Formats: sequence, structure tokens, C-alpha cells
Amino acid sequence: MTLSSAPGPIGVFDSGFGGLTILRELVQTLPEYDYLYLGDNARAPYGTRSFETVYRFTLECVQYLFDQGCQLVVLACNTASAKALRTIQQYDLPAIDPDRRVLGVIRPSAEAIGRVSLSNRIGVLATSGTVKSESYLLEIAKLYPQIQVFQEACPMWVPLVENGEYNSPGADYFVKRHVDALMRQCADIDTVILGCTHYPLLAEKIRQYLPSHVTLLSQGQLVADSLADYLERHPGMDSRLTRQGSLTFLTTDSTDLFNQPASRFFGRPVSAQFVTLS
Repeated sequence: MTLSSAPGPIGVFDSGFGGLTILRELVQTLPEYDYLYLGDNARAPYGTRSFETVYRFTLECVQYLFDQGCQLVVLACNTASAKALRTIQQYDLPAIDPDRRVLGVIRPSAEAIGRVSLSNRIGVLATSGTVKSESYLLEIAKLYPQIQVFQEACPMWVPLVENGEYNSPGADYFVKRHVDALMRQCADIDTVILGCTHYPLLAEKIRQYLPSHVTLLSQGQLVADSLADYLERHPGMDSRLTRQGSLTFLTTDSTDLFNQPASRFFGRPVSAQFVTLS
């Protein structure tokens, strides 16, 4: 199948809802572009799956967005960025269409660290899958070899957010537990990255338990600023993106199950369309 070279929307992909916190900042920063969001909710969560499975699922979703006319796709998912992005960029894109691009969320987050941390000691709060992938350690080491990275896996945080319990008293226990565990690794940590797109909904509680001098970075604005810079530096790609300010939401699961939680993540009402990938 030959893909069209006609301009199209920016594709934004996540295994479920978390990528909507990225999309929210993309729309805020670059409102003139068209966006097509795909949540693979039927197969979520990705965090506990193997590298091979995450790669296969992510490639299917990227291909689907390409088929819908997207020339540029953002993997708004830490797990997909950690386990699939590099392989897709290096091995699949040259065969599919060397002029298209797939970008992730980990590198923009890593790039920001060097501009923020003074102590060169940073923390990452993330899912077990992202922590095990060591993607943040690797990316930060490439850019800033002098920075030490301390990671803490927070397996209960995504279920709390997805079940709407992120403001509940029960959430405090799990947030404090993992924030304290991270800070026990190194008292000199001065910057913490929220390495999961669900975690911005817990940011207020996380700040309560972090020492006041620690800077907390959410990925949405970092990714949005990085994309704006990327498009400025790549006018050829920028010219292949449509600009009518439209937003389209797609899910591989029931729209009834998607719309209400999605609206919480996105910050305004969401009405999705159901799609099948095959």
C-alpha cells in the first residue's frame, strides 16, 4: 500500500488515557494544527507487557495513524517510547515511508533536565515497565553524563488515576510512600520528572510530599515546547501538517468507557469514535 504524501493531522498515540495530558499541552502551545488522537484502550495497559508485545502493538497503531494521513506521530506514552520508538525509527520508518516521523516523550524530558537541575541529582517517578527499560538513565547519560539518576517505580499510581481516586485520602498513602522512597535514595535530588503521562493528575499530592526545594517536571509542556522547536527546525515537515485547529479522538474500546475518563485527562469534554486496527 502506498501512503499519501498529502498534508495531514499530527497523530498522537497512547495505550489509553495518559497521552491526553500530552495532547492538552500540544493544543495549548500549538492550537492551529489538526490533531488525531488514538487510544489503544482495548489492549491497555502496556506497562506490564513485554518489549516485543509493546513494539508490535505500537507499530500497529502508528501504521493506523499513517493510514489516516498523519505525516508525524507523537508517541505520548512512556512505555511505547521506551520499548518501541527506537526500533520503529531505525527499522520500520525507512521501509514504510522515510519522510514520515515518529517522536517520543522521553528525550524531550531528558533534554530539559540539564537546564533545571543544579545538584546534578535527579529523580524519576514512573511505571515499573519504564523503570526497568532504563530509558531515562540512557537518554540522560547521553546528554548529561555528569547527572546521576534515581528511579522509583510506582505501580499503584496508574490504577488510582484511572479509577478516579487521585484526589482520595487513599491516594496520599501511595504517593507519600513512593516519594519518600525516592528521596531516601539521595537527599540531594533537586529535580523530579513525572515519567508517566497519568501522573500529572497526581501532581498536587506529589508536591505536598516532595521537599519544597525540589522542582517537579510534568512532560506535557516539555513535549509541546520540543515539538514547537522541532517544527521550526524542520519546515519541510511543518508544511506537511494541516492547520484547521481540529481535534479527533479515536479509541479501540467502547466510547462509553472512554469519554468520561478521557475528559478528566484532557480537561474538557471528549467525544471519541470507535475504531478497529485491522
